[in-house]
Amino acid sequence: MARIVVIGAGLGAMAAAARLAVAGHRVTVYERGATYGGAVGRYERDGFAFDTGPGLLHLPAVYRDLFVKTGKEPLEECVTLTQVDPAARHVFADGTRVDLPNASRAGTVAALDGALGAGAGERWGDFLVRAREAWDRTRRPLLEEPQPTDPAPLAREPYPALKPGLLRRPTTTLAQVGARELRDPRLAALLDAYAWTYGFDPATAPASAAVLPYMEQTFGSWYVGGGLRALADAVYERCRKRRVEFVFDTPVEDVLEKDGRAVGVRLAGGDLVEADHVVAGAPVPALYREHVVAREGGDDRLPRFQALGSSRVTVCLALRGPREPEAVHRTVVHGDGERPTVTVLRPDDAALRPDANHESVTVTATVPTSPERDAPAWEAFAGRMAEAAGRAVPGLRERLLWQHVRTPEDVRRDTGAAEVPGPALAGAGGRLLPADNRSPLPGLWFAGGWSHPGGGLAHAGMSGALVAGFVVEGADFRGSR
Repeated sequence: MARIVVIGAGLGAMAAAARLAVAGHRVTVYERGATYGGAVGRYERDGFAFDTGPGLLHLPAVYRDLFVKTGKEPLEECVTLTQVDPAARHVFADGTRVDLPNASRAGTVAALDGALGAGAGERWGDFLVRAREAWDRTRRPLLEEPQPTDPAPLAREPYPALKPGLLRRPTTTLAQVGARELRDPRLAALLDAYAWTYGFDPATAPASAAVLPYMEQTFGSWYVGGGLRALADAVYERCRKRRVEFVFDTPVEDVLEKDGRAVGVRLAGGDLVEADHVVAGAPVPALYREHVVAREGGDDRLPRFQALGSSRVTVCLALRGPREPEAVHRTVVHGDGERPTVTVLRPDDAALRPDANHESVTVTATVPTSPERDAPAWEAFAGRMAEAAGRAVPGLRERLLWQHVRTPEDVRRDTGAAEVPGPALAGAGGRLLPADNRSPLPGLWFAGGWSHPGGGLAHAGMSGALVAGFVVEGADFRGSR
């Protein structure tokens, strides 16, 4: 039985902790904050409750596997899962609206033909066939297997783009895929919205980001009763049942090294904790920036990762009046130059509102982390977000009781990094491959949203497979973000 210290209590870190504990190891989690869950937080006020991180779950099979392998109770006995249908309503800049069904290619083709004109659905369907090729080529090496020692093959573009014309450059970005293959500005905007939702600029995102709409439209979108925070609660309770120990409000200031190997951690206040292995679930850039992990070896010692430079603004809206019967769970309101593209979540969940005569609404938008803005600037941006959300929520301005704005600085406070890591993607010369689970220091492992989602710990003989990415709306859900 090994003594294992886990740094951080994000979902990916807790998943690793649970699996390591089931394998017979003694696991202690040190979290610098007062609670668990990382970016999967909750804001409550006056009987209203809001998820402050992602709001929808994709690929629930990942969590079903985690719960099956860490205890007797399956996932569905611990949380309530409901498919969201329609998966999303899209409101385009020209006023066109389309409701896309959940996990139905034929239904999606029909809906796009009906809203955008004959042929639109077929073009989208043909695009998804090519996106599936990229998914099939990258699913195992990115999501299920350890990162190879030589990741060069993953740096090559896996999306089989249509051949460009004689005078055109090769298709390399998602925006080029939309313009050249979809041939309708609204279809292109639909594709762009998937990139923005996951923190990518479609103008620079590789064509391989086509796997994002493929994944959602193939495997569906799911809502966790009580909000995604209920999933964090369930994973935490599973850890506790496996006798994982949690120590909150206790930052880790240093990973101890002896004879070229990690041998424990130093806590804030100076206490030393010995360990046979250390699993770092905190954001990898923050670990190096704050010198928790040493950098004496120079740049060649650093793992491969690159921040997207994007974060999120979340506006929690407390509304008077009931949710109208024809409301949908998720609406994407596409930007028009004056207003940003926003995702509006309106869960019909009694657990999130004081009573049936009120409604909790969450509005999110992707923003660059630089340059930083002051409080008035964020309030002004939140106002434009709420204005855009008004296209999805009738009478929003008149119904508004109060709003609460969360900025990238709040993300930094909760997770240790203002940036939100995007999903692991092939192509782009390897820029979007996250850190390997095997850190440059023996005995130190990386888990969570900034690390490779494949089963690095398990394949290394520690029996602690990580939670795969690509599983929630709006972010890569491998752990604390």
